[in-house]
Amino acid sequence: MNNKVHLAMKILPFIVNYKREIRMGADIRRKEKIEKIIKFIERIRKVQKKAEATLRKAQEKMKKQVDRGKREVGKRKRR
Repeated sequence: MNNKVHLAMKILPFIVNYKREIRMGADIRRKEKIEKIIKFIERIRKVQKKAEATLRKAQEKMKKQVDRGKREVGKRKRR
């Protein structure tokens, strides 16, 4: 199938012969798949950022709880 623009005519020979655009089904499907993949990746990145923020907050809360019960080392009362 000739799907390259003719230098002299500046148009696809397929259009000249058949009076319509050439249908390249594989290209359309690929483009749709790529768009879906990009949207999926963006959605996953948002979820990962949200999870990261939530985990950081939980980590900070746990650290505060642990630090409450700690005593400073070396400052024991002697009897």
